[in-house]
Amino acid sequence: MISPTPNMIAEKVGPVGRLVFNKPQKHNATSTDMWEAIPVILDEFEKDPAIRVVVVTGAGDKAFVSGADISEFEKARNTPEQVAYYDKIGEEANRRLHRCSKPTIARIRGYCIGGGLAVSLLCDIRIASENSRFGVPAARLGLGYRASGLKILTDLVGPSHAKEIFFTARHFNAQEAFGMGLVTRVVPDAELDSYVENYCRMIGENAPLTMHAAKRTIEELTRLDGEPDFARLNGLVKQCFDSEDYVEGRTAFMEKRKPVFKGR
Repeated sequence: MISPTPNMIAEKVGPVGRLVFNKPQKHNATSTDMWEAIPVILDEFEKDPAIRVVVVTGAGDKAFVSGADISEFEKARNTPEQVAYYDKIGEEANRRLHRCSKPTIARIRGYCIGGGLAVSLLCDIRIASENSRFGVPAARLGLGYRASGLKILTDLVGPSHAKEIFFTARHFNAQEAFGMGLVTRVVPDAELDSYVENYCRMIGENAPLTMHAAKRTIEELTRLDGEPDFARLNGLVKQCFDSEDYVEGRTAFMEKRKPVFKGR
């Protein structure tokens, strides 16, 4: 498939959709065209039943995403209208990634800083190489973060670690990030690709409706307003029990074979 910009790569490899921030010369710093491309790419992944998991990563070996591309601010964020548009497309891209109907994995190598860390937190699972570095430099720039973004971080690491990340504005190594719950797994750098591939294979073999129901339930239970839509969640559970995949899962178990799920 073709991405609307060369700064974002979109690939389909078996059951995996790969969304790649492709500006390695600038440590994959984000720009307007990249934010605009994310919903387009996710639309393609979500409507394709063959895609079971989405991997979000950065090109090269220096960075996942290092934050916003400050060099474009003069021309892209110079007027109130430009700022409003940039904020709008950034929020929509983040919302779409967070609400992606399929499991998402952030494959992290190198710098994962500021807006890059925010992108990784929107993914369901974060797998990092041992040489990764994490941080939010907002306190060195005088920036404010919205409550929705801080809630995602706080839900993961707890209030004390969230404050430490913001108050110090320092870089944390991969083991520190793992210890506070910021990342799901840390692996040797040479094993990052194979580890992520194995995870994708494992997820790709499981029942899509079950994973979708679990993902949506966890999202509802952690809503900012604290008011989960339990009726909707009960409907998702019912959809699982009414599905062909549930029949296939039971049958495969009884026949002692691997199930073949179809997402229906």
